[in-house]
Amino acid sequence: MDEQEKQQKQEASEAVGQKDVSHLDFYGGPFAATIPLVFFIIWAITLSVMKLVTEEALVLGMVIGVAIGLFFCKSLWKDYAQALVAGMAQPIGVIAVIAWFWAGMFAKLLAAGGLVDGLIWFGFQTGLEGGLIVGLTFLLAAVFSTAVGTGYGTVATFGILMYPAGVILGADPVVLLAAILSGAVFGDNLAPVSDTTIVSATTQEADVPGVVRSRFKYSIAAAIPALILFIVIGGGGEGVANPEALSQLQSQVSPAGLIMLIPFALVLYLALSGRHLLTSLTLGIVASIGVILLTGTPLTKVIRIYRDDAGEAAIGGALMNGIGGYFNMAILILFILAAAHLMEVAGTMEAIKNFFLKLIKGVVRRAELSIFGIVAFLNVFITINTAAEITAGPFVRKLGKEFNIHPYRRANFLDTVSSSLGYIFPWSGGVLLAWATIKGAKEDFPFLPIAGPTEIFPYVFQGWFLLLVMLISALTGWGLRFTGKNGEELKTNDGNE
Repeated sequence: MDEQEKQQKQEASEAVGQKDVSHLDFYGGPFAATIPLVFFIIWAITLSVMKLVTEEALVLGMVIGVAIGLFFCKSLWKDYAQALVAGMAQPIGVIAVIAWFWAGMFAKLLAAGGLVDGLIWFGFQTGLEGGLIVGLTFLLAAVFSTAVGTGYGTVATFGILMYPAGVILGADPVVLLAAILSGAVFGDNLAPVSDTTIVSATTQEADVPGVVRSRFKYSIAAAIPALILFIVIGGGGEGVANPEALSQLQSQVSPAGLIMLIPFALVLYLALSGRHLLTSLTLGIVASIGVILLTGTPLTKVIRIYRDDAGEAAIGGALMNGIGGYFNMAILILFILAAAHLMEVAGTMEAIKNFFLKLIKGVVRRAELSIFGIVAFLNVFITINTAAEITAGPFVRKLGKEFNIHPYRRANFLDTVSSSLGYIFPWSGGVLLAWATIKGAKEDFPFLPIAGPTEIFPYVFQGWFLLLVMLISALTGWGLRFTGKNGEELKTNDGNE
């Protein structure tokens, strides 16, 4: 954008009473800008531990945190408000919300077509229960997320489909949900079309295919022990505790719903062929509706517009249910992005960067550990991993270039840490989305237990093992390589990065 375009954009913004806010001052210094998010984190953990958490309560906690932050702002309060609006308007949040809505509609249509029943029938017939169904869920979620490139969409889809089926088949609910999150971590980290992969590559001036090839060994090194643990400890769930109810369920389910694997496979094929996420899911939705109608299922399962008992207009069906479950989460994510933007304009990020720079003192190992540390620290507050990557990206690039660390190496540290922590912390976007999704699934399966965000924390094995792999890599130099003065590649250690 040239200077004339910038001037025109600024004039247009001012014409509607808006302006770009580049800096805010806070009483107590730049770290006072963390107050909204710190309050929200404490609020979310407290509610979760007390088992009182609801989506509305989480939104309220974020609103209260933002309101408290206003009283610590030394700058004009209208600038504080405008910075919040600018934070909410970031494309990252819009992309996440669209992914939830489309994936939610797709998953609800698959469920309406009987895919959950078909999966339960398959489990009964093959004896695939307990830990085995948890391991399978992890593998399928990993494949799906790698194909479609969205961890959030994977959580929305598998929370609706595999969570009810797995619980019925004797999987531990907490470990099962952690397996879904772990599959999301795998794909978010590795998928060529994932926003985190693209952001990590572009911010480090690297090509996406090369980055994906270079990080494959890290993903697999984490996935193998994760899969083993899911199989070993994933059983132990009560399933359907009543033997009579279980026998009745076995007689009710049938393989007919497995036909819905056709639109599921179609979405995988389209995504792997390079189609955009929205295009793939839209065609999958159309195919799902077609299959549902061909099997004789009434259209009201897809969409139903009617008057309720009070005579008020109402809308239901799979399409509406797929969207309706994520309205509160969409509002929450936009507020989180807004609060994170306050940290950016307050100089909090710059202060964090300067702190880590003082610790390095010219040592490459310290530089990589600092990259690991600052990306992890930012993910504590910025719970949308793509947003955390965009914030940390310039620091990682600057520091890595000073030590001639290869762009692939820098991109891998940036992405693996962000992709992992985005699905681990109880207050992170991925975990809260998973919790909201299974709460929605409970409407169709009232017996489902709801795994709480704090319960899931220790069991997201793919995320924890990825963090461990990258920490060991930083400490030992495994895969470390450099670039020369003219950008040529200089290898060290195993040279396989």
